[in-house]
Amino acid sequence: MLDHMLTKEQIRIRDEVRDLVKWVPRQMILDMDTDKIKFPKEFLQEAARRNLLGCRYPKKWGGRDMDWVTTCMIMEEVGTLGYEVACVFAVGAELVCDAIILHGTDEQKEKYVKPLLLGECFAAECLTEPRGGSDFFGATTKAEDKGDYFLLNGQKRFIVGAEGADFFLVYARTNPDAKPQDSITCFIVDRGPGVETKYLYGLMGCRGGGAGRLVFRNVKVPKGNIVGKLHGAYDVFNTMMIPERLGSAAMTIGSARTALDVATKYTTRRKAFGKVINTFQGVSFQVAEAAMLLDACRAMAYATARAVDSGVDLNVIRRYVSESKKFITESCQKVVHNSMQVMGGIGYTNVFPIERIHRDIRLASIWTGTSEIMSMIVAHEWYREFMKKKLPRDYEADAQEALATDEKVYNDEDMWKMGW
Repeated sequence: MLDHMLTKEQIRIRDEVRDLVKWVPRQMILDMDTDKIKFPKEFLQEAARRNLLGCRYPKKWGGRDMDWVTTCMIMEEVGTLGYEVACVFAVGAELVCDAIILHGTDEQKEKYVKPLLLGECFAAECLTEPRGGSDFFGATTKAEDKGDYFLLNGQKRFIVGAEGADFFLVYARTNPDAKPQDSITCFIVDRGPGVETKYLYGLMGCRGGGAGRLVFRNVKVPKGNIVGKLHGAYDVFNTMMIPERLGSAAMTIGSARTALDVATKYTTRRKAFGKVINTFQGVSFQVAEAAMLLDACRAMAYATARAVDSGVDLNVIRRYVSESKKFITESCQKVVHNSMQVMGGIGYTNVFPIERIHRDIRLASIWTGTSEIMSMIVAHEWYREFMKKKLPRDYEADAQEALATDEKVYNDEDMWKMGW
């Protein structure tokens, strides 16, 4: 943890989160991994009792008026319990709340945010559909205007909290003839008639979060449950990408940290060839690389969090968040790989938690936007920024043969001008 980046108040909250982590029963983690627990409501209720859900939201709605740096710290600490524990912690109190706090009405905040942060109800976000994941504008779930309400039909899948949530944040097509950015609306949908959890997935890891497929059949959604503007889900989606991706990155650090802690302790006790194995460079260098990557991940997460808190331009934030999501999740997977490697065969068993962490953390570079999507966003925003900025000097001229213009050929037109 980068303590020097935290205020005294943030360190106090960190200690509160660590007390919550200590409180969590070992059996809860084991039962989640075997799907005996489908959705850990008791854990969320305890976190709510300690006022640790949604800390960056206004106190008026149940938060603590903190910032994104605090949130990243909290997500890392919760992530030490397990990646799926952190996923469940974040989906309702960070993702769904974020949309309603930023785009919803006071009535919606009173009805949904307050009880959620008190642990009286639970929420899930419904974005991905069976026909595709990253294609937000390809949504086929539809909501038809029926006058006093919308009639919702469609399916969403891979929904954390499909089993367990009391209401859902659902994106549905409401204006099919409009351009993509103006075709989708965001709704709050209560679990009730027509809302069915159709299928729970047998996941490689990240079990116990109630991940499943939701089916909506002729669900009546009041017009007062529109989040933001009618046909205006694109604006909601843009801001939601911050908690989805930055939060995902921060929780990954926590899970990887646990793996490295377990492996480091093991390498200080295990002996081979008459020596403790951390005296061998083949072991200690892998631990050193893992520690370096974790520190780099934290630095990137906190720098991005500071940028979000400072109100940096949203396009720049998109790049920072996407860079963080890709770098941190992939680097943390390397941390877990190294941790398992230095432990040898015993690390591949369930005698130690490394194998569970390895299974869980594989999701990190897939959900909330794959690494490939992150690269696409980073490239797009980088070029956009570059074309706008003015360099302090002509660095291209700082070369011995900078004036050799005949060698600076970029296209056929240049060749034609030179008579080639």
